[in-house]
Amino acid sequence: MANQSGDLDTLFQSLADPTRRAILARLAHGPATVTDLARPFDMALPSFLQHLRKLEDGGLIETTKTGRVRTCTLITGALAPARDWMTEQRLLWEGRHDRLEAYLATLTKGDDR
Repeated sequence: MANQSGDLDTLFQSLADPTRRAILARLAHGPATVTDLARPFDMALPSFLQHLRKLEDGGLIETTKTGRVRTCTLITGALAPARDWMTEQRLLWEGRHDRLEAYLATLTKGDDR
């Protein structure tokens, strides 16, 4: 469980920056070269490459190099651990809400006497 927690931490840290989320949105349309991905952003290439590294570390993208061209690709299913964690949290809180609602209903019935 500790390793899963660390993986989730890394995944959420990767998603925490708007630049990285924009990169992921672009890659959802298909692979792109680093040059194409960097073009819309007003930052130096080394800074942009740090964002790509963070996405790679989070397991969200992979890069391949052909000659001098580096291409980035979105990893299918990479967001599944985050989705699964959020689903678990939703179910937990829905259960708590249902129990609270049932408890409050019993209190209300007691007031009707």
